[in-house]
Amino acid sequence: MSELSMGSAKGASAPAGDPKLNEATPATASHVESPSLPPRRGILALLERPLTVAFVATLGVLGALIVAIALGSITTLLLQIALAMFIALGLDPIVRALERRGMKRSRGIAIVFVGYALVAAGFLFFILPPVVTQIAEFVQNLPHSVEEMIATEWFASLPVDLQFAVTGAVRQAAETLSQPETIAAIGGGVLGAAAGLFSSISAGFIIVALTLYFLASLTGMKEALYSLVPARDRGEVAGLTEQVTGSVGASLLGSLTLSALNGVVVFLLYFFIGLPYAALMALIAFIITFIPLFGSLIFLILGSVVALFSSPTQALIFAIGYFIYIQVESYVVSPRVMTKAIAIPAALVLIGAMAGAAMMGVVGVLLALPVIASILLIIREVVVPKQNLKV
Repeated sequence: MSELSMGSAKGASAPAGDPKLNEATPATASHVESPSLPPRRGILALLERPLTVAFVATLGVLGALIVAIALGSITTLLLQIALAMFIALGLDPIVRALERRGMKRSRGIAIVFVGYALVAAGFLFFILPPVVTQIAEFVQNLPHSVEEMIATEWFASLPVDLQFAVTGAVRQAAETLSQPETIAAIGGGVLGAAAGLFSSISAGFIIVALTLYFLASLTGMKEALYSLVPARDRGEVAGLTEQVTGSVGASLLGSLTLSALNGVVVFLLYFFIGLPYAALMALIAFIITFIPLFGSLIFLILGSVVALFSSPTQALIFAIGYFIYIQVESYVVSPRVMTKAIAIPAALVLIGAMAGAAMMGVVGVLLALPVIASILLIIREVVVPKQNLKV
């Protein structure tokens, strides 16, 4: 009796984790419920539903295509808006200079805009017609001018290999121009140029209107931008924005001034030397010299080659005269005109000009350099100080 009670006491005092006890009660263990697994979320849940993933991906692709088509349809409008904004930034330093002299901003904007409109009208009515006429004359007289150049004594004094190469190139060009498909392409190009002229005139009115609006509301636009920034950072953002807009305006105004001076100098040199196509070459110089550092050198070669068709002596006089002007511009004019513009490394100037020309042509060259200057300013004023604080 006592042994039985002792055995039962031992059984009662056995630990709950005893394997013998677990083996003795398998039925009880089988009734214990396993904990439920949490539902899958995120990517794992999507992978279990491939049709849903495919549908969502299709909607995403369609949405991207719609956005791309919409942006492509308004690319011209976006370009006009960007060009008008940059022109407004270029005119803003003049308005601020008038404000510093005690003039109200509205009156300064009116004076600057009237001057801007007069310059545009003068270009449209007094410069563009002779340029178009000289383009036609240059294309028409080019084969005859080349033949006359080949018959000159100085061309005969060149090495035989060079003479053969130039003569072959001229004959190949003449054969190409005489083909019917080339004539058809030229005709289509003329029609396209005529259509493009009308569209350019209408786009010009749009750009003028947008420029006036941006110039008048530039201060309000900046204040609206500052209001979107937290109050603790508004001072820093305002200072950086003023530096960027000031640098962009100074860069555009300086580039425009230097290009205009180049065009005037080229016109005067061609006119007084007696070279043809003075207005055409002045316009080409104005466009090419928007590229700083390299534009003047490029046109020095181009203008000398075109002058060479008339006379080697005239070409030499032009090359010497324009080279002298390049030196004066580099050491006297440019440092005074581009005082507030940010210095850009020569490699970035070339890369930016090539990228801008590849994307948007002449307008791309005009806009690329101020954009690079702004990026360099942001890196210098924001990125570099933050990196210097990291020790």
